[in-house]
Amino acid sequence: MPAFTKVVLFTDTDGRAHFREETVALEPVKPQVALSALMPSGGMQLRHSPVGFVSGMHCTTDPQWVFILGGQMEIFLQDGSSRIFKAGEHFYSADVVPEGQSFDASVHGHWSRQVGPDELVTLFVRS
Repeated sequence: MPAFTKVVLFTDTDGRAHFREETVALEPVKPQVALSALMPSGGMQLRHSPVGFVSGMHCTTDPQWVFILGGQMEIFLQDGSSRIFKAGEHFYSADVVPEGQSFDASVHGHWSRQVGPDELVTLFVRS
């Protein structure tokens, strides 16, 4: 059965952001088409970030899909690791401040930046 790999940026039990991969099942509906189950969404938003864009350390307030439409985005985690997403790639951002805690930039969150010569264009789709 075909599947889709969902890259997830999540808050682990230690309060720190990490990446993991999950499999989303795709059901064949025609010989050349397989679809996932319908997923709810809370709206979508486009973002344009110029060359040189750098965010501050932050957590996601509302989990959302992030699709890279143009350019490249690098995500940095507290452990010093990073991952680059280019046009056509995605991740599901669910790195939230743990319940009952206040944001602490020395523990929580991630930051991102635009990478390379092309402006960054992203599509956010809220869960």
